[in-house]
Amino acid sequence: MKRTIRTTDDVMDLLDRLFAPEADRWTGNAATWWDHFYADRAKPVPFFASKPDENLVSSLERGLLTPGRALDLGCGPGRNAIHLASLGFEVDAVDLSPTAVAWAEERTREAGAEVRFHCGDAFTAALPGRYDLVYDSGCLHHLPPHRRVSYLDLLDRMLAPGGHLGLTCFAAGAMGSELPDDDFYRDGRLHGGLAYTPGELRWIFSGYTEVELRPMVEQAPEAPAFGVPFLLTALFRRPLPNA
Repeated sequence: MKRTIRTTDDVMDLLDRLFAPEADRWTGNAATWWDHFYADRAKPVPFFASKPDENLVSSLERGLLTPGRALDLGCGPGRNAIHLASLGFEVDAVDLSPTAVAWAEERTREAGAEVRFHCGDAFTAALPGRYDLVYDSGCLHHLPPHRRVSYLDLLDRMLAPGGHLGLTCFAAGAMGSELPDDDFYRDGRLHGGLAYTPGELRWIFSGYTEVELRPMVEQAPEAPAFGVPFLLTALFRRPLPNA
């Protein structure tokens, strides 16, 4: 059969296939790549440290976020999920990599916390939404441009009205590729991840209310929170109906 496009999912799958297999960081096929990435826990990867993002800590300390139901997208070894659980959040966390999830589960047991971990693609996983907080530390910048549609659809399904989206992503001028969206399809790869400007994040999440958008504050190695200067942080709130 040569005519294979009938639904939006068919279009998304076609666009996914335009990228070389080694460029895939977002679908179930990427689990093996991420498993290799997380296999050596001693690697000098900054976010392997068992401590939460400084922007998440700051938002909680200032009362911008309060305990409720939370979803950690691309949770990796679980550092942000564990922090949220320690403060009274009911937390679900999802990651493609079985190796990352196993590490996160170990850390959770050691911390005496309670987090429900899900291994798989967040776009297709049967997650028990809705959530008061969806937190994304480094997932968005690994998505190809067309998958922003899937990302926004996930938020529409999973984030409760009045709930918050918190995220960190590569900051333009500091880390990640600044190529126009079209060029990624011509190249068939994502060049390590996409960089975003504050204006681009505001445009993508224009249906949300901006609470805060700023560079991540760099943290010393001995600090209790994680912070590197090449990330952009944002906190958006989903409006209430008829607000």
